[in-house]
Amino acid sequence: MVQFDPDAIGEIALKWHREGRGAVLATVVQTWGSAPRPVGSQLAVSGAGEIAGSVSGGCVEGAVVVEALELLENPSAKMLEFGVSDEDAFAVGLACGGTIRVFLEPVGSVLSEEILGAIVSAQAVRRPVAYVVNTASGEGHVAGRDAFPDRFLRDQSGFEDDGETFVAVHNPPPRLVVVGAVHIAQNLLPMARGAGFDVTLIDPRDAFASRSRFPDEAISDAWPDEALNALALDARTAVVTLTHDPKLDDPALMVALTSSAFYVGSLGSMRTHAKRVERLSKAGLTQAQIARLHAPVGLDIKARSPGEIAVSILAEVIAVMRGAAE
Repeated sequence: MVQFDPDAIGEIALKWHREGRGAVLATVVQTWGSAPRPVGSQLAVSGAGEIAGSVSGGCVEGAVVVEALELLENPSAKMLEFGVSDEDAFAVGLACGGTIRVFLEPVGSVLSEEILGAIVSAQAVRRPVAYVVNTASGEGHVAGRDAFPDRFLRDQSGFEDDGETFVAVHNPPPRLVVVGAVHIAQNLLPMARGAGFDVTLIDPRDAFASRSRFPDEAISDAWPDEALNALALDARTAVVTLTHDPKLDDPALMVALTSSAFYVGSLGSMRTHAKRVERLSKAGLTQAQIARLHAPVGLDIKARSPGEIAVSILAEVIAVMRGAAE
């Protein structure tokens, strides 16, 4: 099975359909116990039996493919339920088994090309949307964040109270923007990417933001405030400044703290932060805006090395994103 970006499964299914290869989209809609994949996980199956994504980590994919290929011959929506035994669960790296329900939709006949195209287009521009489908009838539509604000906030797909209406939340992936190509950033960026974040590095200093130091990163050499404005910071974005240089950090913070970014953090001691607060206040930020700033950045785990500090920063970003920290 080829591994794909989990946010691109719908795009792959749409591509297969438009190429005339046929496609079925399978979605985990409910789980019990230690299920292998969370609700909302998806698997795309082509008419040739190609697959992208996962609904179980490998233990029921084969059965889903068989059912999907049958649906391409006789199109309809179909709900499947699997009990993952402890033995099968162990084989795919789990401690114990569970039960999952998987909803299958042939693209074009049940899940319309128009609806799937709208979802894929929204993902491309980081616009949050929900796919709302009645699993009994197969009828679905696209809704915005306002229709399910709590679900979008918790990033939680699931059934509504009627037990038939499934809401698949398609939030844009979280994004981490780091200002300052320092040693901490060398550790933080790959860690954040591994945790599912889109990452961007900003530093106009060529000696710091060189390809030899950051060979795999998206780097902007624009001035930090210009770069952040160009990125259009949204509620799924975290910003961390690491330069220790007010000429670079302060312009970035002025933009980030007046944006809808869910997290803004800055490196420095309490003494450094006190001076920073004074500067930001004089620059026109309100007390409420300045209070959004996490500084010193990161959870207090007594971190010392750049790698440990990176761990503390990413942990705090995730804690704030998941509502486990203020």
